[in-house]
Amino acid sequence: MEPKLIFSAISKKNFYFKMHITKFILNQGEIPLNPFMLFEYFLVDTVNRDKIINANNYLVKKADELWIFGEISNGVLEEIEIAKEMKKPIKYFKILDSKEIKEISEEETIMEK
Repeated sequence: MEPKLIFSAISKKNFYFKMHITKFILNQGEIPLNPFMLFEYFLVDTVNRDKIINANNYLVKKADELWIFGEISNGVLEEIEIAKEMKKPIKYFKILDSKEIKEISEEETIMEK
């Protein structure tokens, strides 16, 4: 079976966890599209943020699934809305400690303050 292309949605709060998330997706046998691995943190503000947000949203549309890691920020919420409009599968994960990831239900998710 061919691996799926997974867009990993994370808030800037979990930016430091980007490599662990990429590794987690690879270990699931899937191909990660991790925006913070592609664009760092808005390319250290050297590129207009709207261009990067548009690029992220385009990647969500191209991905097979959307996986959410950690608390949901406004940006992640926008990515969820895009995936839902396109009827893409969405999975939610909680980050426990600094290395453990556990799948949770949508109802268990928390909005970032």
